[in-house]
Amino acid sequence: MAKKVFVSGCYDLLHSGHVEFFRQAAQYGDLYVGIGSDQTILHYKRHKTVYSEQERLFMVKAIRYVTDAFINDGDGIMDFVGTVDRIKPDIFVVNTDGSSDTKRQFCQDRGIQYIVLQRTPQQGLTPRSSTSLKQTACQLPTRLDLAGTWIDQPYVSCHQPGWAITISLEPTFEVRERCGLSTSTRNEIKKIWPYQLPINMDPEMLARLVFCFENHPERSEGHISGAQDAIGICIPGLCRHFYDNHFWPTQIETHNDEQVLQWLEQHLCMIPMNPRTPGYSVVEGKDITKDKVQNLTQAADDCWNAILATDLDRFADAYRRSFDAQVSMFPAMRNPHVDGFISKYSQMEDVMAWKMPGAGGGGYLILVVRDSNHFATLHPEAILPKIRR
Repeated sequence: MAKKVFVSGCYDLLHSGHVEFFRQAAQYGDLYVGIGSDQTILHYKRHKTVYSEQERLFMVKAIRYVTDAFINDGDGIMDFVGTVDRIKPDIFVVNTDGSSDTKRQFCQDRGIQYIVLQRTPQQGLTPRSSTSLKQTACQLPTRLDLAGTWIDQPYVSCHQPGWAITISLEPTFEVRERCGLSTSTRNEIKKIWPYQLPINMDPEMLARLVFCFENHPERSEGHISGAQDAIGICIPGLCRHFYDNHFWPTQIETHNDEQVLQWLEQHLCMIPMNPRTPGYSVVEGKDITKDKVQNLTQAADDCWNAILATDLDRFADAYRRSFDAQVSMFPAMRNPHVDGFISKYSQMEDVMAWKMPGAGGGGYLILVVRDSNHFATLHPEAILPKIRR
């Protein structure tokens, strides 16, 4: 009777390296595969899967080296414990990247043989891994503005100087065009660095280069793109920048305390809406006064202080006030489509505040919630942003 062999993984970007691993593992006996659930990947890696757990289960089961496959019912890196205890394999196989003392001890406690395989491709094929596949795609970050949007335009800051607050986001989701996440600036960056930002350049200098490249004198567009887009993309973590009647800020402050960044991730969700329609003018009907700009800058100050204090109630209040101040100056940020989403999500018990990123008019509704993981479990459409460290 053949021995039972067990392997476990996410297999979200199924590739030839996985298949070769299955082939090698199956040489030891009948192969059983444990697959990480959608919720496990969401909580452990903080991003949604490319393929659902049922699609991944279907694909893995279809591979001829696999005897059977199951969705693991645990979570974290040891999500397979329940599956192993049901299957009772004789052999547990991992590759060198997936080996750990915890897994080795787990097998020893259950009398399971523990085998570590080298990551080797099938002869004649290119070595593959999920990490290498992700790196061949565009990994340029995007940015999310939290408060003070529009202050980076001199026709706003001339009334009252103030701060804009941004966070740089990992592209763990589809970054859609015309949705308030600085895709125009991101597309300009792609012309120079198609896949990722240079790693050995000072982030502020990089942001200056991007800003100047996007706003070169010969371009056809008549307006100057705000500096908060380049800064928000290029400078990691939490950042605020001070504008005083100039296009480039006079001060830039960053905050990369891990506790604060994790706290923000625990309370922010992104809800996709329709993109802003072509030709839609957000600045039409603008009404900018000193009082309204003062409301914007005060909300940004309060928002920054609340974030550093990890005070959720104060953060939600300032976040809402910042959005209200933006809309008071640029009423076209909201339209019936946007209002429909605000009406729906603002009534939900866990939602404390909301705003749109960028110029508004469509794109995403960014929510402040009591628990982002819990909210995303109840609302699968929600995206959990991952702040770039």
